[in-house]
Amino acid sequence: MTVSNTIRTTLALVLLASACRLQQQPPMRLAATDEHMSHMSAADMEAPRIVAARGADQGTPGLPPSANTAAARLAATPRHAEWVKIAWTPGSRDSLMAWIVYPSTTRTKTPVVVVVHEIFGLSTWVRGVADQVAADGFIAIAPDLESRVRGGPTTEELSGDSARKLISGVDIAERNRGITAVANYAMSQPSAAPKYAVLGYCWGGTTAWGSAINNGKGFSGGVAFYGAFPYMNGSVPVRDSMAKISTPMMLLSGSKDPRIGASMPAIDSAMKALGKNYFGKNYDGAVHGFLRAQNDPKATRDEAEEAANLAATVDAWPRTIAFLKKNLGMN
Repeated sequence: MTVSNTIRTTLALVLLASACRLQQQPPMRLAATDEHMSHMSAADMEAPRIVAARGADQGTPGLPPSANTAAARLAATPRHAEWVKIAWTPGSRDSLMAWIVYPSTTRTKTPVVVVVHEIFGLSTWVRGVADQVAADGFIAIAPDLESRVRGGPTTEELSGDSARKLISGVDIAERNRGITAVANYAMSQPSAAPKYAVLGYCWGGTTAWGSAINNGKGFSGGVAFYGAFPYMNGSVPVRDSMAKISTPMMLLSGSKDPRIGASMPAIDSAMKALGKNYFGKNYDGAVHGFLRAQNDPKATRDEAEEAANLAATVDAWPRTIAFLKKNLGMN
């Protein structure tokens, strides 16, 4: 059975199991306040209650964990991972923290994928995504790009609210410095190939676009999950910034994300008009943050939306891995 068939079969079983569980669970009453909070409300604010109901669920095999299953996935992983402090620039005493995960592979040289967090900072969930990236054969490194604004490198995970308050102090130039620093660190490892891609979510998706514009040495492509193009004026991208992009890019979003959805037609047309290697997809019924949400029970239950989020993830993740393997020379 192929990986895609396995995932489709798993999806069907997960949806059936979810439906059985839902009949036994009372509805929860917590409304989301904006597009970011919509995938944080159930996943973070109600996480202890939901995880207790679901037990030691590690999520769907072959896919990244959801917010509620990330801790169990990390606890069970067979892959080697560690915290590292990396100088923002060569010779600088000012450093940032990052989480690096190594794959089990027979390859002598393995390319790097930088996994960039959302507005909620470097969370357990992002580290769980990095673990899945390593499971798919890459050296994965997830930087805490809030390291400077929070006062220095630390392994302590910020609360979602604290991270959101600090995130505005990290501009695109700072993000590019951080991405360059961790990519260079990872590519300097004995088992690494001199190529990297950037994979980001929400705020991290915008960071992936910024990395493409910056086009650092070894940068080979980026995937933006529901990440707006930077330097937007309304819904019209700045074409001179897009003109600097010389590597393949992919944008994956959900149709229930009105902000990114409104900008996608302009992004699509501009990238194509400029002759860029670009692919965009808007998943029907999925929300902003669908990869994090998946089929975790929402605070106010919406079984159709939860199913749409998981279906989007089932399509988007193999598509992402195929993109990374192609552009990092692993095919």
